[in-house]
Amino acid sequence: MTSSPPAAVADRSDEQAPALRRVAAAALVGTTIEFYDFFIYGTAAALVFGQVFFPGLGAAGGLLAAFSVYAVAFLARPVGAVLFGHYGDRLGRKTTLVGSLLLMGASTALVGLLPGYGAWGVWAPVLLVVLRFCQGIGLGGEWGGAALLLAEHAPAGRRGRYGGYLQLGPCAGFFLANAVFLAFSEGLSRSAFLGWGWRVPFLASAVLVAFGLFVRLRVAESPLFREQPERARVPVVELFREHGRTVLLAGLSIMVGYTLFYLTTTYALAYATAGLGLAGGLVLGLLLAGALAMAGTVWLSAGQGDRWGRRRTLLVTTSLGVGWAPLLFVLLETARPVLVGVALIGSMAVLGLHFGPVAGYLPELFPTRVRYTGVALGYNLGGVVGGATAPLVATRLYGVYGTAVPIGWYAAGVGVVSLLSLLALPETRGRDLGAVRRPGLLAEPG
Repeated sequence: MTSSPPAAVADRSDEQAPALRRVAAAALVGTTIEFYDFFIYGTAAALVFGQVFFPGLGAAGGLLAAFSVYAVAFLARPVGAVLFGHYGDRLGRKTTLVGSLLLMGASTALVGLLPGYGAWGVWAPVLLVVLRFCQGIGLGGEWGGAALLLAEHAPAGRRGRYGGYLQLGPCAGFFLANAVFLAFSEGLSRSAFLGWGWRVPFLASAVLVAFGLFVRLRVAESPLFREQPERARVPVVELFREHGRTVLLAGLSIMVGYTLFYLTTTYALAYATAGLGLAGGLVLGLLLAGALAMAGTVWLSAGQGDRWGRRRTLLVTTSLGVGWAPLLFVLLETARPVLVGVALIGSMAVLGLHFGPVAGYLPELFPTRVRYTGVALGYNLGGVVGGATAPLVATRLYGVYGTAVPIGWYAAGVGVVSLLSLLALPETRGRDLGAVRRPGLLAEPG
């Protein structure tokens, strides 16, 4: 039975309630903007980048090239995690998050200004790779910092619920990215959309980033960081020396979510439009509905993690993902709009259940002095395996077998690895973040 918190802790929580609300708002707004920036590349890669930047490779080759550049950002995300994690653990969470937002926004806006292959030749795709790499570095420092800024402000009994605000950011960013692309792709002729319409969502990032900076600059620094008596000299070295196993397991435990997400939102978008002949507007509309379903299930499972325990909730939701993955592509291959809708919306709902507890769980696995680096690396290592490779593996599997069904079994296999990794990690619900000291040694609840 968990005991009640001491009166001093309760009083402190009450005093910090306004600051916590500002942090929650800043986390939601900041991650919405950063993931909007990240997701619009995936939508553009599926719909237009093959023709704009790789016109000489043909339809299939151009799509594969666009997805390869798409994967570059995932390889950059661990670099961003180490870079921003270093400064986040040494200088503070708030300042570091401002830097990640600026880098992400500038890189995205510059993609919108980048001439295509017809104007700049080979330099156009080369610079696209550079800008995509910068996007990955920026996002690599974003989620981890925002997650632990929330976790280090929130009371232990509601850490999962407040983490849910952060996890709504990717849902909102995805919805916004696809809504903008849907409006321009349906409202413009094909030639106008290929010529300039696709650029507007990228250029709009500059306005969103300005608003995000206004919100983010108003939050308070993490109290646990301020009270930390010592700073790690080189956080990544200390992290791998003392917590390397935890970082690896954390990344493997969430990679199934990345795999399903990018198979659903990026590969399935290209497959349904180019392979099955469905209208792009229809598929984007279904993904918008899926984003709403994902937001609802994120909120449900984030709160459930406070009641059931975060690892227990993740074990259940990851098992659902393993079971859903093969069904996703069986439904897609029917090419029937209703069943395609069930496939995409159902997949997004399962993803929300999986991602909901993650923002509360990962910060509880690492001590304060290396928490930024640990959370950011764990989260982004999962993205390298799940996000970077999934569309490429899917494209290859379809080319070999001529059917999308094996892709679902591949995703289910990834899910089994995530389940085994979760079983090797501890339950953390109710743990005192200030008491996490050595690998494998966490303070007991209450």
